[in-house]
Amino acid sequence: MNTESNSLVSRRGLLRTGAGLLLATALPPIPGHAAEPSEYRIVAAPGRARLAGAGRPETDVWAYDGTIPGSLVRLRQGKRARLVVENRLGQDTTVHWHGIRLPNAMDGVPGLTQPPIRSGESFVYEFTPPDAGTFWYHPHANSLEQLGRGLSGAVIVEEREPVAVDRDLLWFLTDWRLTDEGGIASGFGNRMEAAMSGRVGNTVTLNGRVPQAEAVRAGERIRLRLANGSLARIMALRIEGHRPVIVAIDGQPCDPHEPEGGRILLGPAMRIDILLDMQGEPGRHYGVIDDFYEGLTYRLTQLAYDERPPLRAHPLDAPADLPRNPLPEPDIATADHYDLTLQGGMMSGMGGMQGAGMMHGMTGMGRSPVWAVNGMSMTGDGHARMEPALTFQRGRSIMLAMRNETAWWHPMHFHGHSLAVLSRNGKPVPHRQWQDTVLMAPKDVVEVAFVADNPGDWMLHCHVMDHQMAGLMTVLRVA
Repeated sequence: MNTESNSLVSRRGLLRTGAGLLLATALPPIPGHAAEPSEYRIVAAPGRARLAGAGRPETDVWAYDGTIPGSLVRLRQGKRARLVVENRLGQDTTVHWHGIRLPNAMDGVPGLTQPPIRSGESFVYEFTPPDAGTFWYHPHANSLEQLGRGLSGAVIVEEREPVAVDRDLLWFLTDWRLTDEGGIASGFGNRMEAAMSGRVGNTVTLNGRVPQAEAVRAGERIRLRLANGSLARIMALRIEGHRPVIVAIDGQPCDPHEPEGGRILLGPAMRIDILLDMQGEPGRHYGVIDDFYEGLTYRLTQLAYDERPPLRAHPLDAPADLPRNPLPEPDIATADHYDLTLQGGMMSGMGGMQGAGMMHGMTGMGRSPVWAVNGMSMTGDGHARMEPALTFQRGRSIMLAMRNETAWWHPMHFHGHSLAVLSRNGKPVPHRQWQDTVLMAPKDVVEVAFVADNPGDWMLHCHVMDHQMAGLMTVLRVA
C-alpha cells in the first residue's frame, strides 16, 4: 500500500464517493455524437452538471458539448478524422489528443504546435489514427483549471475487426474538489500543492456521476476500458472476487496478464483495458475498491449481478490477446542513449534551477518554479521558443533512462509517441508494455525505448497538472 500522505484529502471527502451504491442500476453510458464516425464538432463552453449525487446542487463546470465527460469520440483505425473544436469559453484553449500518434501540428500545445484557439474561434484537427485503443482529449491551455473544471473526454479508436467480448464498457474516472454548496473549489495553482501531490479532490465520479453499481450477468465477458482523467489522483483498483486480465495499457495491447497483487495501478492520464470474465454468483454484489492512499481506502463502485442464470457455463473460449498496433520496434543494440532526471518538490531546494518561460500561466504560484527536468524548468502549458532538452535524429532508435530524484509520484507523458517500457529499477518489465504515460514512484529509474519517427517538437511533462504548471515539463525534438 502506498504511504504517500496528502493533508488536503480527508477520509470523509473520499468516502463521499461511496454514497448511494445500494441500487443495482447500470451506470449511464457516455453520450456520443450522431455525426459520421470520422467527423465531429466539439464545443468547449460553460455548463452545469450534477457531480455530487442526487439531491445535491448542480455544479458550474466547463464542458465539451455540455456533458461531463465530453461526448465520446469514436474513430476508426487507419481512417482519417476531422474534428472541429469551437471555443465558447472566455479564455484561450486548445485540444490535445492524448496518446494518439499524430502529426505535430495537430498536437494541441499552444505556441509550440499551434496558435491558441481564441474565444469565439474554431480550430480544425485532422489526422489518421494509426493505433486502435483507448485514448482521451483535454486542453493544453490553462490546463490545470480547464481540466479541473471539467474539460475532458474519451476517444475510442476501434480495431479493424471486432474483439470477442459480450460488452465493451468505458469507465472514465475523474476526481473533483467540491465545496459544501456543490461548487468547484477555488485555489487552482496553490504553491504548496504544486510542491507535493497536486490538487487531489474530495469526490470521484464515474462517467460524470457519483458511482452507482454496474449491472452485470454471470458468465459474460466484458472489456472494461479504465481512464483516469483526474488532475492528480492516483488509483489502485481491486475488484473483489474477480481476476481481471490487463490486455492494453495506454491504448497499446500487451501480453495478457493479471495485475500484480490484483491491484490495477492507474495514474492521472493513464488508460488500462481489462477483460473481466464474470464468474460471480447471481444476485451478489462485489466491490471495486481504491486503496492507493494509505488510510483512505474507499469503495469506488460495485459489480451488481442480476438473478438470471449464467450466460454460459464456462468462460468465453476466445483468446484474450488484442491485435497489435503498427508500432515501430526500436533496435536496442544500435540505440542512442539519453538521460532525463526529474528534480524538485517540497524540501528539495530548487535554488540554482534555470527557468524557461517562468510565470507562463502560473496563476498564484509565485515567481520561481518548483520542479525541473535536467536542471531546467518550463512552466505553464507550452509557448513559442521552448528550446528542447534533447534532440533526436529522425528514424533512430532511442533508449531513454528517466530518473525520479524526487520524493513524489509522477505520471510522465510523452506526446506523439509510445514508449516500450524495458526496465524499472534494474528489473525487466514483463508483458511487452508500451505506454505514453509512465507512472514513476519516488526514486524510480525507468528505462524506455522508442523509434524517433515522428518529426517535431514534442512535450514531455508530468500529468499531475500542478507539477507541469510549476516546471516539470520539457521539449524533446525529433529532427
